[in-house]
Amino acid sequence: MSPKSRLYTLVKAWKNKPFQEVRDACGQPWLGLSNKVLEEHQSWFQRQAISNEPIFNTQGTKLTSSLFRPLLTATDTQLLRLFMEGLDTITYWYRSGRFIPGILPISAQHLASSDLIDALSDLILNSRLPVGLVSLGIRQLNDVEPMDSCMEGLLRMRRLGVAIHLLDFSGANSQISWMEAIQPEGIHLEMGQFRRDGLPTSIISLGEKFQSQIYASNITLVKDLENIIALGAQHGYGGLMMPPVSRHQMLHISDSRIAKAIFSLHPHKNQNGDK
Repeated sequence: MSPKSRLYTLVKAWKNKPFQEVRDACGQPWLGLSNKVLEEHQSWFQRQAISNEPIFNTQGTKLTSSLFRPLLTATDTQLLRLFMEGLDTITYWYRSGRFIPGILPISAQHLASSDLIDALSDLILNSRLPVGLVSLGIRQLNDVEPMDSCMEGLLRMRRLGVAIHLLDFSGANSQISWMEAIQPEGIHLEMGQFRRDGLPTSIISLGEKFQSQIYASNITLVKDLENIIALGAQHGYGGLMMPPVSRHQMLHISDSRIAKAIFSLHPHKNQNGDK
């Protein structure tokens, strides 16, 4: 059979195939695609979501970690699935040759659930990620009463090599009590709260007192950059440094380019010595 006749046979068979109409509701097949293929496409698009906020050192010369933002608004039913997605993102970077630690937020009340801690432990162990790549970002610290019930969960996470960060830290007495009990590896200060009245002295001394790394979040104004320098923060993130990106885009962040952009915004002296 000649190539021409083979092509004719294929086209004729395709033409005589029963037509499958386009259906776009209720998860019905679309243009003949199976549900399995559609699920794979949906999973691919989810992995390209703008979900990861890059965190740099204060000078902007190095990408130090990433915050997985979907967990900040996760409901109880979404928590495990999104936590798994966060671990999968860190694994994707690790297998692509980038050692990018990921901070996975979780509310303080969830730490009191032994069943949830069991599930999180299984997910972390099954990920087989090296120690140092996974951190828990504890949020909603306003209520100090459940601290005792959370300590067992925190200790179990630490035994797995998971670092502990306190998110949305404001320096309230109840939060300082958390710091004294937990000794976290990092505290995250929302810089918007200091724009009007400046940095309180007590905040500036916190990092030195507890030997925790200070992360300055929500950096959106040049004034915020000035404040994080005065604060002595080691890390910063926010729209002024770089907005959230997809997990694939994170692999291609050039430290040198972001540093050049950030340094152009930092207070500096000109050749005459004037600011």
